[in-house]
Amino acid sequence: QWAISTFQALAGGESTTFAARGVGSSIASLRVDGNDFLAVYAASQWAAERARSNLGPTLIEWVTYRAGPHSTSDDPSKYRPADDWSHFPLGDPIVRLKRHLIGKGVWSEAEHEATQKELEAEVVAAQKEAERYGTLANGHIPSAASMFEDVYKEMPEHLRRQRQQLGV
Repeated sequence: QWAISTFQALAGGESTTFAARGVGSSIASLRVDGNDFLAVYAASQWAAERARSNLGPTLIEWVTYRAGPHSTSDDPSKYRPADDWSHFPLGDPIVRLKRHLIGKGVWSEAEHEATQKELEAEVVAAQKEAERYGTLANGHIPSAASMFEDVYKEMPEHLRRQRQQLGV
């Protein structure tokens, strides 16, 4: 419940929740357990269907817990109490979904381990593939022009202007 260094109770202003802010603007608003995959999926499906039916926007507040630092330059120990994590009972979303699926008899520990190994291997292979193009550690710094390549079939005008301003 922290922004990069500000506790939600302070950052939220008068609203008790971020979802409550939408209500004041007549926006359909939900507050959802963001560590519950099934709740996230159901809320997302509902919001998408509302949008497809032209019923207006939906504000969804995902109540979750960022277990690690906000970024590589962040040190949460400087602003979070040491036992902060213990006050957040919702648990790891992957572990929760795994337990639910095993309990329903549609998944097993063996399937989970095999899938995890397969996905880890896929990530390692993707990292190696990316590193064939170089890394910042070995001095490879991509050209500024590369951020405009292979993004759009037809580059929007505002990006053409930005590319021109960069002189690339």
